Amino acid sequence: MKNTQQITKAMKQVAAAKIRRAEMLQKQSRPYADALSAMLNDLMANVSSVDHPFMKPGREGAPIGVIVMTADKGLAGAFNANLIREAEVHGRANENVLWYSVGIKGRNALRRQPNPTEAFWPLTQGQMIEVAREISQRVSDDFVSGKIGGITLISPKLINMMSQRPEKRAIVPIVAVRDDANAGASKGAVEFEPSAEAVLSRLLPKYLEFSIYSAMLETNASFFAAQLVAMNNASENAKKLIDELTVQMNNARQASITKEILEIVGGAEALAG
Repeated sequence: MKNTQQITKAMKQVAAAKIRRAEMLQKQSRPYADALSAMLNDLMANVSSVDHPFMKPGREGAPIGVIVMTADKGLAGAFNANLIREAEVHGRANENVLWYSVGIKGRNALRRQPNPTEAFWPLTQGQMIEVAREISQRVSDDFVSGKIGGITLISPKLINMMSQRPEKRAIVPIVAVRDDANAGASKGAVEFEPSAEAVLSRLLPKYLEFSIYSAMLETNASFFAAQLVAMNNASENAKKLIDELTVQMNNARQASITKEILEIVGGAEALAG
């Protein structure tokens, strides 16, 4: 138990060190995400129609592509299990789905699902932005070709260090949200060259790519947060077990010593008699 406690303490320290870097990367990506979202909303408010596949419904009858993001490793409490359960619930509610797995734990779990897994990528092997580009290109090609009729993302939402909640959201096709109250104020505020339609057509693939990349960063940070809490709990439980086992060991040793003393006293009394 003491050896196990040393391992859990070491893993807790590693998770505490890695989560700082993961949170830093996540925070550094937020200004770009905010600017991208603001520009996308402004463009959608200033264009009448865009001839881009992401703005159109997918092929009717085609399965929905579901990207499931989990960690590559375990020992993080119920972190991976909650994400896998969310994917299983979605699979039971929508029989016509096609899985895209990101993370080794998700790939192993999706093998038990009746629907096939189209592609798999590890979460933390190689440059994460390059993996995000590859995922984005693959699902984009499948959507444009009609192989899938939409793209849904299942990934964790980092609420705080103690809570990581699975989140499901449809990212393609993109539905333009009209804000009638502010439409007049935003229209014409920014000029786009060569045109707003052309800029939006180039921006939509970047939006999908960065949505996947941001979800990967959040999954990585959520995993280390869950592992930090799990290893802290494991270390505390190991300490309690060590204390209980130490008491049992001392009682057994005291009982053995007492028995030996009684045998010696009994033998001495027998000799004296």
